Amino acid sequence: MKSLLITQAKIVNEGRIFEADVFIQDGVIAQIAPQLSVAADVTIDAAGQHLLPGFIDDQVHFRDPGFPAKGSIATESKAAIAGGTTTFMDMPNVKPTTTTLENLEAKYELAAKTAWANHSFYLGATNDNIEEVKALDPNATCGVKIFMGASTGNMLVDREQALTDIFTHSPTLITTHCEDTPMIKEQEALYREKYGDAIPMQYHPDIRCREACYKSSSFAVDLAKKTGADLHILHLTTAEEMALFAPGPVEGKKITAEACVHHLWFTADDYAEKGGLIKCNPAIKQQSDRDAIRQAVKEGRIDIIATDHAPHTWEEKQSDSYFGTPAGLPQVQQSLTALLDMVHDGVFDLETVVQKTSHNVAIRYQIEKRGFIREGYAADLVLVDMNRPHTDTRENNLYQCGWSPWEGHTFKSSVMSTIVNGELKYHQGKFAEFTPGQRLTFTR
Repeated sequence: MKSLLITQAKIVNEGRIFEADVFIQDGVIAQIAPQLSVAADVTIDAAGQHLLPGFIDDQVHFRDPGFPAKGSIATESKAAIAGGTTTFMDMPNVKPTTTTLENLEAKYELAAKTAWANHSFYLGATNDNIEEVKALDPNATCGVKIFMGASTGNMLVDREQALTDIFTHSPTLITTHCEDTPMIKEQEALYREKYGDAIPMQYHPDIRCREACYKSSSFAVDLAKKTGADLHILHLTTAEEMALFAPGPVEGKKITAEACVHHLWFTADDYAEKGGLIKCNPAIKQQSDRDAIRQAVKEGRIDIIATDHAPHTWEEKQSDSYFGTPAGLPQVQQSLTALLDMVHDGVFDLETVVQKTSHNVAIRYQIEKRGFIREGYAADLVLVDMNRPHTDTRENNLYQCGWSPWEGHTFKSSVMSTIVNGELKYHQGKFAEFTPGQRLTFTR
């Protein structure tokens, strides 16, 4: 493994921005100092660039195994590297579902051969796999995922006793997708009666309604308080839900919250242009909701920012049928630069972006020695040029599905280099030879 010296970087870490050199050896950060005079195999002059800890994305759907036309661990993790993501946590609704310990380990075996980035995988909960949950080694997974709405096959957990059992007995962090399915079904029937299958996409946030979100997320919060469970609610979308979560630092919280990049960017007004490309569950809602979520990020009610990267083929997204258009959008290649646009626009500062995409994820998931720029920590780093614009084009997208909801948009910043476990895997538009990322370890 080559040693690496990064000079004159503006380091963004733990609430500070300061200029320093960073020396990386044997995969870890060996030294951080204002000026280092050390011999290195590779030196990067980072003058004018910002050095961030790599994005740790706690929610992706890389579609592997089972859906190669949509994406794979190989294709999507490579795109993630180009976007500044050094670690991902992948969801269990693949084929076969990751709802047994055997399937969980099989997925790690696949990633050991194909993942460009560091990784962990969720064990999926069902109405009847409580014994698998009880037998789970808490250090073998990032967490237990419960779909309390919007899932396929047997992964919708809608029995109250099953939910109580999982919340009571899970040996590790529980993450939830919160929507109330019966309420959604009622709305679907109403709109189908009026429009048939050709429901205009603008009604998606009315069908996947705010009431369905709040009913489910408030129930999850109440159940976590009752059982003492460690709960993290994913991709929140409504202003009302923000009041469910306490402001302030993530340390010590038993109930935490996440927002996704697309819900911080798009609003219901964008359905007119984007249509089914931005159909996702839970739905992108009103500007007032987006603004409330942005404010909650700044207040600390939202502890983590992730992507919920969920690719579908271009052809699938062109369906004339509302019900035939699958929910989900790809974004790991654009997620960091989208957030950096929000920095340029004065929505967030750089320190907050780093806190929500790296520090807090490492703290909440108890990830061992990652998520910070500290001596002795894994060298998972990204260099960005805040003043180097680039336009998102179909030709530049690395996803298996080949498209992005930001296509045509010119971002104000660019990812210049991505370092994973001390290896310069992406640099100025070019990739190094493939080497696999590492399976995450935890301090639980």
